[in-house]
Amino acid sequence: MAYDPKRALELLRIGSGRADATFRDGQEDAIRHIVEGKGRLLVVQKTGWGKSFVYFIATKLLREAGAGPALLISPLLALMRNQIAAAERMGVRAATINSDNQDEWKSVEAKLRRNEVDILLIAPEKLGNDWFNTEVLAGIAGQISLMVIDEAHCISDWGHDFRPHYRLLERIARTLPANLRLLATTATANDRVMEDLVAVLGPNMKVLRGDLNRSSLTLQTMRLPSQAVRLAWIAQQLSSLPGHGIIYTLTIRDANQLADWLKAQGFAVEAYTGKTGDRREELEQALQENKVKALVATTALGMGYDKPDLAFVIHFQMPGSVVAYYQQVGRAGRALESAYGVLLSGDEEEGITDWFIRSAFPTRQEVDDVLGALNEAPEGLSIPDLMTCVNMSKGRIEKTITALSLESPAPIAKQGTKWQLTAAELGDEFWARADRLTKLRRAELQQMQEYVSRPFGQHMGFLIDALDGDSSTVSPPSLPPLSEDVDQLLVREAEEFLCRTSLPIEPRKKWPVGGMPQYGIHTASTIPYQAQPGKALCVWGDAGWGGLVRQGKYHDGHFSDDLVAACVKMIQEWNPQPSPTWVTCVPSLRHPELVPNFAQRLAAALGLPFHMVIAKTDARPEQKTMANSTQQARNIDGSLALNGQPIPPGPVLLVDDMVDSRWTLTVSAWLLRKSGSGAVWPMALSQTGHDE
Repeated sequence: MAYDPKRALELLRIGSGRADATFRDGQEDAIRHIVEGKGRLLVVQKTGWGKSFVYFIATKLLREAGAGPALLISPLLALMRNQIAAAERMGVRAATINSDNQDEWKSVEAKLRRNEVDILLIAPEKLGNDWFNTEVLAGIAGQISLMVIDEAHCISDWGHDFRPHYRLLERIARTLPANLRLLATTATANDRVMEDLVAVLGPNMKVLRGDLNRSSLTLQTMRLPSQAVRLAWIAQQLSSLPGHGIIYTLTIRDANQLADWLKAQGFAVEAYTGKTGDRREELEQALQENKVKALVATTALGMGYDKPDLAFVIHFQMPGSVVAYYQQVGRAGRALESAYGVLLSGDEEEGITDWFIRSAFPTRQEVDDVLGALNEAPEGLSIPDLMTCVNMSKGRIEKTITALSLESPAPIAKQGTKWQLTAAELGDEFWARADRLTKLRRAELQQMQEYVSRPFGQHMGFLIDALDGDSSTVSPPSLPPLSEDVDQLLVREAEEFLCRTSLPIEPRKKWPVGGMPQYGIHTASTIPYQAQPGKALCVWGDAGWGGLVRQGKYHDGHFSDDLVAACVKMIQEWNPQPSPTWVTCVPSLRHPELVPNFAQRLAAALGLPFHMVIAKTDARPEQKTMANSTQQARNIDGSLALNGQPIPPGPVLLVDDMVDSRWTLTVSAWLLRKSGSGAVWPMALSQTGHDE
């Protein structure tokens, strides 16, 4: 097919909104290569280079020449929304099928049948969806003129952000006609990842690789162990940093907490996480239009979010790899002469990153448990069924099922809602890959720690060397380093803030699958006597009160008076109505005095009577050893009872030290209310944080 350079330039200018726009080095070569059908192409270019212009202009030229639609596999919804807006500016009719727009799926399907879609954007997970494959893909497969795999490093085992469902692309790439146009793009591929991609997506794949240097970015690292100091530093800097930016955290909880702190300091910020739900688009737009100073985000706002004039990216903690960091910090300074990329490193990050590494793959025990349960059930088991059979969290079961189902050949297959064993055995390569990648992640973490310790001015060169690029073109930072000094008054305010936050305890409304047989409940029916919404003072071991709770339970064997005072203050601010007229607590055979002693002191401080009315009837394993809600419910079933003392009729404060599954509080509240107490208000010193 002939390439039209004039039309290509015209589309670039329309898409960019600039009448004087010209192609960047390598952009036009890539477009020409695709349009002329010269074979498969891998484009490795830094963030902000304009990879999306390559595939949108190529798509438009192919469509104008009468070719069929393009298919774009893209990993993030934020990225899709940006891309669709950019495509539409140049008259490319883009549509998406993703988890956020199910109500539009049928209309997109109809438009595809009428040939009214130029490019279809999907997440890789859709390639494993039977409905999508039979109802959508099968209908257009013969007409697809171009397949684009964005963020292609996700295919590679070696890539920092490997996505299991991207493995489906490896199989699809092998079955595609050799002459089908295939374009893979990424900003973060070192030599090892590039070699892997060429092997997986070949044959005859040409690589177009650009300069990774980002001269507009001034990079800086600071080791600030305490969360309170980092909260204070960010608040102090936001008041003087020009422009708008993104502040990254490793966990959802930290994103929410940091956003709450900055709001309390008067900043227009919002948290953006995997749990932001249908507000994502609104928040992306708010940052685009400078209605917020910053979004405090997890990696949910990572690859591909495009605001060319972002003036800063700050990391609240250190990410797990250099390539992940390059990807995130690269959001800043795309269309600015200078921008800041500042990484703050703290004490908690190592534990978080270690958890991410340890939980990336199913363990041998988890695989044995799932395969063993399926072996006992020839008719198959659904995920809820598996939760009753194996002591694994729902998330771990799903991760194990996904990993096993994407093997080739796969030892399990899905029939309707149930998973069944196949004749295939799980190969040794599965475990070899898990071991190899776990070692790689540990090495990447070590490399990131080296990055943090680099002096000012050496960071960009370090990143480029780590990505196997050419660091000889790196020039000194264009901005001065930001001060590491922090206002001590602001630090104290941050410490008070961390100790002031409390967390909701949502009441359980239904019994578990199979009920609670020892209490005479045999179905997952509605709980007739429910607890009220409760409060937890902190997250176990976290900044704020978390460390003091851990010390009290496992070191001192006694919770301090400071925790009593903190709970009194929390209850006064909470002000539950109707307010409690007495206090009781959840008993323990392991630590028989710990919680009653604390609850008695709390009751005295509140001026309320304390009544010990619940008994633990037999010893069970600790709830923290139970990995999912169904197992946790079974562990409590029949183990709590009233001890025969009279039950006061008024509302009651029900005290425990830890809340994990909420089944202990649920059963205790059910027993109390069934026997004539008033409203039951649960209160715990800490949440375990296991949901992170």
